[in-house]
Amino acid sequence: MKEGAQRTRIRKGDLVRVTTGKEKGKEGAILKVLPLKHSFIVEGLNLQKRATKPTQSNPKGGIMEREGKLHFSNVMLLCGSCGKGTRVGTKVLPDGKKLRTCNHCGDVLDKES
Repeated sequence: MKEGAQRTRIRKGDLVRVTTGKEKGKEGAILKVLPLKHSFIVEGLNLQKRATKPTQSNPKGGIMEREGKLHFSNVMLLCGSCGKGTRVGTKVLPDGKKLRTCNHCGDVLDKES
């Protein structure tokens, strides 16, 4: 892990709820994790406008909207089974594999299980 990066138990594809700021209460899936900047990019949240020049892929150019960063501390993981915002626990299987679990209901959060 690079120096200055912060480890998080939330991964790409997880469903999260924003806990503070102008997007408070909204939910979305994680598109990208930025551990060096201590932030996430969440689908459809914290939209920012950006003026772009015409390119081959976008010949008109103009004003585009894209998702901005949200700090780790401002989002909370949502459990798929109980539907609550939760902290993440871990469970170690007999074969040594670690799984992420919901601290409320104890259900496994990992999709590979």
